[in-house]
Amino acid sequence: MNKELKTVFSAIVILACASLTEAQQPKKVARICYLGGSVATSAYNLKPFRERFRELGYVEGQNVTFEIRHHEGKVERLRELATELGRLNCDVIVTNGTDAALTAKNTIKTIPVVMGFSADAERLGIVTSLAHPGGNITGLTDVGAEIAGKRLELLKETVSKLSQVAYLRGTSYESADAELKEMEPVAKFLRIGIQTLEVKRPDDFEQAFQAATKKRAEALMVSTGGFFAFHQKRIVELAVKSRLPAMYGNVQYVEAGGLMTYTADRKEQFRRAAEIVDKILKGTKPADIPVERPKKFELVFNLKAAKQIGLTIPPNVLVRADRVIR
Repeated sequence: MNKELKTVFSAIVILACASLTEAQQPKKVARICYLGGSVATSAYNLKPFRERFRELGYVEGQNVTFEIRHHEGKVERLRELATELGRLNCDVIVTNGTDAALTAKNTIKTIPVVMGFSADAERLGIVTSLAHPGGNITGLTDVGAEIAGKRLELLKETVSKLSQVAYLRGTSYESADAELKEMEPVAKFLRIGIQTLEVKRPDDFEQAFQAATKKRAEALMVSTGGFFAFHQKRIVELAVKSRLPAMYGNVQYVEAGGLMTYTADRKEQFRRAAEIVDKILKGTKPADIPVERPKKFELVFNLKAAKQIGLTIPPNVLVRADRVIR
């Protein structure tokens, strides 16, 4: 074999070996971590997230894995769980709800964080601004506390003779004061009195509903937050038992037997969160991705719940529903 042939042959061997080595190298497996409330809530939110992720080319166990942590109604555990995720070399942490987003802001400093949703992230200081979030956090945020006024209007249209409403709030929910402030001028215009009922511990729910009945509340506005989300079944059951028409801040309450909600489409938000995570995995920095507000809202009624409390929803209201559970 002459010198030129030897050189060509050597080059072919080197290229073949390099190709074989490259083929044998494992592809990067993205580790997505999720910080949320309950197992049920996580399953609900992660389903559309995973569906969109598959559409984007990610296959669980091949090029992506998930680490999921829940506080199960014990919001005080969020810092511990966030710290634990921080040690797992997550590529991106996805948060569910305001409590988790705030905890991530205070605990996770370098790992990219994508909010599946949160109360007003700018007002709460989670991001510097929606257009320019800065730092390591971006994602989806709710429209703000102003939606509380719209919910009260819809509740009044549903319960036409409403004159007294109880606002059930958790003491750990950061946006409760802002929601109440937004409701007050609407309540004044509609001539509705508002009574505030605070719940700090699980044992407080029964007493809160007893107080609502004693003070002759005719309907209920329920705040959101991780603590309430974990106890949603109990809240719904107490509302039915007390025969109180209730407006909830999350569609899962209505699917669990609650009367009504007006809220952002959470499924759409988590599909969008998957797209943002994909951007980050491909190299875009969270600071360069504007925080988005929801574009799609839904008014949902549960007719079985209405029947249980003896309420007839006016046809002109029911016809505007995006979904009716029968």
